[in-house]
Amino acid sequence: MVKVSRKSLALAASAAVLGIALPAFYTRAADTAAPAEVALSLRLSPSQYKQSMADIFGPAISITGRFEPETREEGLMAIGAAKANISDTGVERYDDLARGISIQVVSAQHRETFIPCTPQNAKTHDDACTRAFVSNIGRLIYRRALTEEEIQSKVKAAAYAADTHRDFYAGMSAALADMLISPNFLFRQRTTEADPEHPGQTRLDGISKATALSFFLWNSAPDDMLLKAAETGDIHSKEGLKKQVDRMVSSPAVEGGVRAFFSDMLGFSEFETLSKDPQFFPRYTLKVKDESQEQTLRTVVDHLVRRQGDYRDLFTTPHTYLTRSLAALYDVPLVETTDNGEPQHWQAYTYPAGDPRAGLLAQASFVALWSPAGRTSPTGRGKALRELILCQTVPPPPGNVDFKFVQDTSNPVYKTTRDRLTAHRSEAMCAGCHKITDPIGLALENFDSAGGYRTTENGVAIDTSGELSGAKFDGPIGLAKVLHDDPSVTNCVAKKTFAFGAGHMPKSDDPEWQLIQKKFTDSKYNFVELLRQVALSQVLYSVPSSNAKAP
Repeated sequence: MVKVSRKSLALAASAAVLGIALPAFYTRAADTAAPAEVALSLRLSPSQYKQSMADIFGPAISITGRFEPETREEGLMAIGAAKANISDTGVERYDDLARGISIQVVSAQHRETFIPCTPQNAKTHDDACTRAFVSNIGRLIYRRALTEEEIQSKVKAAAYAADTHRDFYAGMSAALADMLISPNFLFRQRTTEADPEHPGQTRLDGISKATALSFFLWNSAPDDMLLKAAETGDIHSKEGLKKQVDRMVSSPAVEGGVRAFFSDMLGFSEFETLSKDPQFFPRYTLKVKDESQEQTLRTVVDHLVRRQGDYRDLFTTPHTYLTRSLAALYDVPLVETTDNGEPQHWQAYTYPAGDPRAGLLAQASFVALWSPAGRTSPTGRGKALRELILCQTVPPPPGNVDFKFVQDTSNPVYKTTRDRLTAHRSEAMCAGCHKITDPIGLALENFDSAGGYRTTENGVAIDTSGELSGAKFDGPIGLAKVLHDDPSVTNCVAKKTFAFGAGHMPKSDDPEWQLIQKKFTDSKYNFVELLRQVALSQVLYSVPSSNAKAP
């Protein structure tokens, strides 16, 4: 259900007074419940919004402004999307985004690309030209063909704005902004219909099925080929669905879906509030913070999609990508090469054999993200590893814990983090949780709070030995090898991939989940094959139990 407050209605009234075309979101504000045939609505994430706009309008259209905050449930934003509504502030933010985009699209620089006609008079409305634009672009924005009533509404709103401002393109801008603020764009509606193959039951309609598939694999709206498969009903057959899935996982666009999944799984939303003390970590700049996320996503895409590698090898792979700034942070040699006189910003880099900086967990996107501003946190890193990589729950600390030993990095007695944590664990209330997190977090102590490599702390050699599930190891290399062979690692990524598409975690006795697990194992943990199996299963297109029977 989409909730709209009285403040949103007041915004609609103000828009009418000012002569601004009313966005569909406001004009539908009186609806207090979704139609009965809508089983579930999921709000677009910021990355889905941006990717959809890039696919529809191209990279030349910039998107500036803030989005409504996302909600994380069971470790994934993708699950929280089913419970996300839009606040009063969010309505204003989306309205600003819509107007900014629409102004660019109809500008003199871009209008010939997106508007398929020229008005007879640029100082007044042209209903035929507006209809052509709204019908074509609206199909991609709404992820379905617009109804005649919807088209007429947009044409009427465009005419009003065009005549008011004596500018045809102001009308087109108003019509486009109207579509971009509509729930039909901002929410992915899972609409049901009677299932002809199972009388008395319902299924997702073709458009909802295509939308679920596209946002899962591409993190974006369906393209024309997928919409046609939905409109003809071809997507409902096994052969038709397989044809689309095979096409989509073979497309470069699947990299967008993989990037979106790992950004969610690895908790990259936490970067929004991350900061480092510049006095201690001058190399960790805002640019490096952004580049560290990009490094990990490039590493993931290269290994899992382009190389079709074993998922487990992400934790040990020496192959990555670096910029000069990241190389300086990691203190590794990087020769800046040029191509036709232009510097290459990102360069492929391979660590030498045995280098402890190899592998996903040695990257700043992990060790810096899960550390406070001025010191490391084996507890924070260990907790993140347990929850993000192993799908294990770590209970929160008691409210009355004293962190004096942990935070005092200049303590003359407890010179290393391991020493300070040992002293801290002497308190009975702290011992239980720290046994879960610290042994694996301490293995990454060679990396400081910003991700730089070190071997000593306060002049004392760092001890990075530890144990996980009975397997002993030493340092980041040893930890990476243990994780590589731990079945919880592959089980966790499979569970989260399932949940990323289905919107909920799998049940252990679900036959479809068990089949997905088996095929992932049989593929030698090929992540693209995991995506394929989830996309072909019915979990992606399931109807909530309350909607399982047709009315």
